[in-house]
Amino acid sequence: MASTEMMPHEPQAQEALAWSRRHVDPALRAAIDTLPEDMRHIAGYHFGWWDEHGQPIQAGSGKTLRSALLLLTAEAVGGSVQAAVPAAVAVELVHNFSLIHDDVIDTDATRRHRPTAWSAFGISAAILAGDALLTLASGVLAGSGHPAALPGMRLLNTAVQELIQGQVMDLSFEQRSDVDLAECQHMAQAKTATLLAAACELGALFAGASSERTEHLRNFGHELGVAFQHVDDLLGIWGDPQHTGKPAYSDVRAGKKTLPVVFALNSDTPAGNELASRYHHDTPHSATELTETAELVDHAGGRAWSQTQADQRLTQALQHLHAASPVTRATELDALARLVTHRDH
Repeated sequence: MASTEMMPHEPQAQEALAWSRRHVDPALRAAIDTLPEDMRHIAGYHFGWWDEHGQPIQAGSGKTLRSALLLLTAEAVGGSVQAAVPAAVAVELVHNFSLIHDDVIDTDATRRHRPTAWSAFGISAAILAGDALLTLASGVLAGSGHPAALPGMRLLNTAVQELIQGQVMDLSFEQRSDVDLAECQHMAQAKTATLLAAACELGALFAGASSERTEHLRNFGHELGVAFQHVDDLLGIWGDPQHTGKPAYSDVRAGKKTLPVVFALNSDTPAGNELASRYHHDTPHSATELTETAELVDHAGGRAWSQTQADQRLTQALQHLHAASPVTRATELDALARLVTHRDH
């Protein structure tokens, strides 16, 4: 979890993200401009480029972590950044398709301190805008003319199918009282780690890397994705709303069975048993109930376990990064990886 003090890696990680945005944003905007006007309007709003009336603003557009990882991994194995930009745009489009749909599914009213797309434009319009981003991703890859475009499309489509399956599992957990930890970990890998792994693999693929280096970079992204989900779940309970842009205890309020919650529910501790009796019957709503429920997750060991898991996955990710023998950008990739596990939003 993030500290109030800036970590040593943070300036370098933020510069890497800014560097990636400078390469990706023009191409991303150009791609969005090809959409039909209604879809373009919603997509641009979601990306923070303009308000609901189409007036230009400078709202937050997210971390753009996946596209940054893709460009950095491409350079790390000797590839051209410009050649990899279409793949980075495609990954950003897929990621944001998933965010728009997730907000609808979870009925989240805010994202990045603003009303979500469905809150501003309606559920049906938001779903269609998400669909438009997904199909546009394939179009961007196909139009790149890169030799890796076709295998890249296959790779990204497979990742989308796994991502959807992870979301299906997540939804099913809300209706069940018997979710075990292995299931929850599998869900996290499908829902989050798959796309980060695909981003790193695409970077290597567009750089023409060897199969061995590509596999290590894919595993780097996968382990990083699992760490990312652990931290995301911690922030979903204990994150500061001023940083996360979501209400306090948002995942507890929604009754979501996230990684720290499922660990606590299966801990066979007094706090875990009390948590189960509450979680399986009534979703907490009052401020007192939310605080008490979060404390039970903590006392049952869920908070400490998830942070430990995030740290261990980071270590494994960095081992794979080292094994890929990057010729450059290793420092930036290391910094981004550490940012994932020490962030406040």
